[in-house]
Amino acid sequence: MADASYPTELLYHAEHDWARIDGDTAVFGITWYAQDALGEVVFFDPPQVGSTVTAGESYAEVESVKAVSDVVAPLSGEIIEVNPGLGDTPENINNDPYGDGWMVKVRLSEESQTGDLLDAAAYEATLS
Repeated sequence: MADASYPTELLYHAEHDWARIDGDTAVFGITWYAQDALGEVVFFDPPQVGSTVTAGESYAEVESVKAVSDVVAPLSGEIIEVNPGLGDTPENINNDPYGDGWMVKVRLSEESQTGDLLDAAAYEATLS
């Protein structure tokens, strides 16, 4: 498991999710803090491609050896891709939460919502 990190190029939701914005799309995942709190991830239950997600609401579940937890969407939009690697290797969520552990790619429906998210420093401040 990697050391705690919060890349500065990402935006963060207070429910421990991140978004990497690229134009009108974004990649979502959970933060280092979230994966560490979950413990060993053993299963990822993804949403369907084509379904919609709403900022602040659950769109998937992650099962760890400790519990099953909802994953909250940091922004609203349509799921256009699910990380195919997490089906066979859900431990990538622990090993590389900002890389191979990404969860979904979303076409954003309300890009103005990015203003509601936190930068890395503000997110880290919520953890102390």
